Amino acid sequence: MSRPVIGICAALERARWSVWDLESVLLPHSYVEAVQRAGAMGLVVPPDPALVDEPGEVLDRLDGLMLAGGADIDPSIYGADREAQTVHTVPRRDAVEVALAREALARDLPLLGICRGMQLLNVACGGTLHQHVPDRFGHHEHLRVHGSFDGADHDVRLAAGSLAARVAGAQRHATKSHHHQGVDRVGEGLVVSGWSTDDLAEALERPDRRFVLGVQWHPEADPASPVIGGLIDAARAPAPAG
Repeated sequence: MSRPVIGICAALERARWSVWDLESVLLPHSYVEAVQRAGAMGLVVPPDPALVDEPGEVLDRLDGLMLAGGADIDPSIYGADREAQTVHTVPRRDAVEVALAREALARDLPLLGICRGMQLLNVACGGTLHQHVPDRFGHHEHLRVHGSFDGADHDVRLAAGSLAARVAGAQRHATKSHHHQGVDRVGEGLVVSGWSTDDLAEALERPDRRFVLGVQWHPEADPASPVIGGLIDAARAPAPAG
């Protein structure tokens, strides 16, 4: 039996290696490794502008979609003015991933949004973001060391009976966190199913879809986390008839 194929949306960033300094398609290997460990094939999806109008061109090839972490989302995409702390946005990536997320929702394709990916899912459904979490929630639980998950562990509270709780296997779940933006107004059709101790939304889901989950933490950074395995299980299961 062939492995399910999970598309993982990659970043578009300037990168340096060896003698090169070029615009690059980037994805931490931890995402691919976590998908492989859960029994699936990871397919890196670059921000291809053609997918804005034809997202099915890649979704036709996938059994599930993962929206990975990365740069701040451009606030213009959710109708807000840019605040000083919102930096290094990549509108080309935002536009492609919004189109992919919306089409995945329309198809009922299993979808997991991680950190920025949860925020992108919310924006794709018409929601908005807090552009700088410390301004409202403080920062101790959400980002402790820039560029590292050192000391980044904190618990989240998950709603009883929610997809998030079923996938995590508990209503209190240990997580690794690294972000400065977060969900403000919740997008249409989504429900908040997880919270930090300071009541920031930590999980979103679509109850009317077979598997649509956004988590504000980084399950790919924890080999013991069952969250990515939940996406793979959903991708492996046959889609409902009709």
